[in-house]
Amino acid sequence: MTAVADDKPSHIFPSEYLQEFSAQVFMHFRVPEKDARQAADVLGRSDLRGIDSHGIARLHTYFDMLEMERINPRPKIKIVREKKSVATVDGDNGLGLVVGPKANAIAMDKAAKHGSGWVAVCNTNHFGMAGYYPLQALERDMIGWAMTNTTKLVAPLWGAERVLGTNPIAIAFPGDKEPPIVIDMATSAVAYGKIEIALRKKSAVPRGWIVDKHGASTTNPQDMIDGGAQLPLGSEYELGGHKGYALGAMVDILCAVLSGANWGPFAPPFALRQEIPERSVGKGIGHFFGAMEIGGFLDKNDFKKQIDEWRRVLKAAKPAAGTSGPLIPGDPERIAEARRSREGIPLLKAVVEDLLDISRRTGIPFAAQ
Repeated sequence: MTAVADDKPSHIFPSEYLQEFSAQVFMHFRVPEKDARQAADVLGRSDLRGIDSHGIARLHTYFDMLEMERINPRPKIKIVREKKSVATVDGDNGLGLVVGPKANAIAMDKAAKHGSGWVAVCNTNHFGMAGYYPLQALERDMIGWAMTNTTKLVAPLWGAERVLGTNPIAIAFPGDKEPPIVIDMATSAVAYGKIEIALRKKSAVPRGWIVDKHGASTTNPQDMIDGGAQLPLGSEYELGGHKGYALGAMVDILCAVLSGANWGPFAPPFALRQEIPERSVGKGIGHFFGAMEIGGFLDKNDFKKQIDEWRRVLKAAKPAAGTSGPLIPGDPERIAEARRSREGIPLLKAVVEDLLDISRRTGIPFAAQ
């Protein structure tokens, strides 16, 4: 575990060590061991795949919410409305890291029985990396979907205040001999966690990510925190911002309006410093999961072979000058997972300090050296 400059990873930890610490922290708050280890697995998979904004860097926020009893550690998760291939699940204000996997499993079980399964979820919290859930569907040779709405952070197109969340979408397609195609993206120009990382590093962000409280473009992440907002994917209309805005709206409606959760500006905060909405129009935040049996559309093996061919054709396209060639969705994360599984998880000094603070306050050992 090697120390370096403050704006670079200060330590490298084995993934198993971080997951065990996360599980122990959740169990400290009476989260059942099975659920605690499930929650830790979601965070750990994010760190392995290089999505640092949604891994153990989030643990202190879950810790704060559990300590203030803003999250139910032992929820009674239940189906409240159901048809053959669809259902709504009430998460009983549990950890999204626990509610999400259970609801996703319901969607996959329905798909196995009926060809497809679609589950809307209300009364839940932040569910971690959206891509975690379609990765689970891949293990069952299914196409998987996952979406969630979030606390308001994003201005609508031509708006100057926060109305929507970053509202990510993830979907995965299994391959045969080649790796799967895994798409995982925020419908904002960037995930909020990357703003947090820039704040920790005290660095500027690219133009087009955020605006200040007056709706003017800025590269200072603090301007976004001080009453500004993030921008939709594409940022401005001329660059396709209306498309990102529409995708964010779609996620908000499927996850929250459809499930009976709080939509748009009424979604409750995850981090304690975020603004609490003036009123509630539903229960918690919402998720939406989908799973599809490939065999209902096309022979499964034929489909997977075509995915392999799709990958090879796109990868072989002429590279743009100064690049290594076309990017295949999910490849950077897959490569990061292979490397970090061998080498460990790099953490910034600020994240290590957060984990040491949790250790001091809970008595759960955490070694930074």
